[in-house]
Amino acid sequence: MALDGIAVANITHELNNLISNGRLYKISQPESDELLLTIKNNKSQYRLTISANAGLPLIYLTAENKPSPLTAPNFCMLLRKHLGNARIISVSQTGLERVIDFTFEHLDELGDLCRKHLIVELMGKHSNIIFTDSNNKIIDSIKHVSAQMSSVREVLPGRDYFIPDTMDKADPLNLTMQLCSEHIFSKPVKLSKAIYTGLTGISPVIAEELCHTASVDSDKPANVLNENERQHIYEEILNLMKKVKDGSFTPHIIYKGKTPVEFSSVPLTIYEDSEDAYHSEYFESASEMLFTFYAQKNAQTRIHQRSSDLRKIISTLLERNYRKLEIQEKQLKDTEKRDKFRIYGELLNTYGYDIPEGSKSFSTVNYYTGEPVTIPLDDTLNPQENAVRYFDRYNKLKRTFEATTELLEETQLEIAHLESIATSLDIAVAEEDLIQLKEEMIQSGYIHQKGNSGKKVKITSRPFHYISSDGYHIYVGKNNFQNEELSFKFANGGDWWFHAKEIPGSHVIVKSNGDELPDRTFEEAARLAAYYSKGRSQDKVEVDYTPRKNLKKPAGAKPGFVIYHTNYSMLVGTDISDIKTAD
Repeated sequence: MALDGIAVANITHELNNLISNGRLYKISQPESDELLLTIKNNKSQYRLTISANAGLPLIYLTAENKPSPLTAPNFCMLLRKHLGNARIISVSQTGLERVIDFTFEHLDELGDLCRKHLIVELMGKHSNIIFTDSNNKIIDSIKHVSAQMSSVREVLPGRDYFIPDTMDKADPLNLTMQLCSEHIFSKPVKLSKAIYTGLTGISPVIAEELCHTASVDSDKPANVLNENERQHIYEEILNLMKKVKDGSFTPHIIYKGKTPVEFSSVPLTIYEDSEDAYHSEYFESASEMLFTFYAQKNAQTRIHQRSSDLRKIISTLLERNYRKLEIQEKQLKDTEKRDKFRIYGELLNTYGYDIPEGSKSFSTVNYYTGEPVTIPLDDTLNPQENAVRYFDRYNKLKRTFEATTELLEETQLEIAHLESIATSLDIAVAEEDLIQLKEEMIQSGYIHQKGNSGKKVKITSRPFHYISSDGYHIYVGKNNFQNEELSFKFANGGDWWFHAKEIPGSHVIVKSNGDELPDRTFEEAARLAAYYSKGRSQDKVEVDYTPRKNLKKPAGAKPGFVIYHTNYSMLVGTDISDIKTAD
């Protein structure tokens, strides 16, 4: 979710409380489109990150510092010249726009007190940081926008600053029923879309939430609502805006399992009432919420980007093996007639002595089944020659069957191995996890190393570690190497092993310490096995579990592949949000 007007109102409220009347102590520009302001106020120091990145515009307070270039960019030098040691008079938001206005007071070259504005626009690809004087004349901006780039507004030194109003939206903070009717209820589109396209600062998620709390179908066209439904929607918007005006925010992140899916500064009952396993984590500040959400999202995005080459290799190999499997299965199907040809040959040898010369077929009884059978014959051959011909066809198909069966098994094992690596790529959370996966791919021959340095790759990736509600340690392998080590080197015979049934996934080991495990620990370990498998997106996954002593590793098998003949099974969900991770 991108920043909407309500989240911007939350961060504005927070900044006003913390940095208003503070002094601007330091200005740096770590990125071409990012500022880092250090502010001192009430004997505390704050670092404010402002990013006008087109893909991820952000603003939040952070404890982290960032290295700056040796030579400061021009925009940074200009701000230092004008705003060095300036006092922050106010932090305000224009309506519910995604625009924050920092008003500074400072002394000019003549020692006179004057004011300047640093305006932060958090508008997706149009995001910008604009520096203006007290008359809204642009002094400079972190991004220049010329007339060739935009027909709506130029952002260049000397131009007048204004917020473009091209969307014909109403300000929800000053909403009346008349405005509501004009901007929402007159539109022949579904209600949720009419709300977020008709009001400033309202995101699609908030629009869905308003429909949900008003008990009105969000897919219903806005222009066909009855009077009662319109009134409910209007009142819900007013209630939401009252929270914004009062600064009554509840910053939180909604998770599905361990994955952050949404953040909001107001309650989202659409997730609370959902049948899916969502849960919320609340924060004391909007800054903490934004930092946590995007840090986790960025980590996932970064790992996904860095694993793209490995994913491409695995995807290509899987496609190749799927095609190979399809051909082999077809070849195997073509050999299904082999036993019929063998029986034809045997019947001809047994009963063919009285077949007239030149016969094109021979009818007899199959002594294996007692059923009548008609055998096609080559009328240019005698019965014995026909029998030899059928035996030759049988032997050829038999050899094809045996060879294809062996190749088919190899292909199926190869696919299973590749799918297990693909699943491991999905659960990788750090760079060191990718290093170990790449090493497995090299050892398996999927990646060919250039040269041979003889250097051994240092592996620092470790299995996931959880503690059950009953205090038992649970370990989850991140890849096949870790699965192998957990199951055959780390676990004892009395420990318990879990794995999603017949699909790629992690080995999960519960250290039993010689105890009889409680049912709750079995269920939590099974959920971990379900979550860290290819079936993690499903509501329910069947999981096999058995004492470690029942596991066997086939000779020559790929890493992490095991067999077992005695096991239990259970059907579990994939939500692991309540399972405690070990420190």
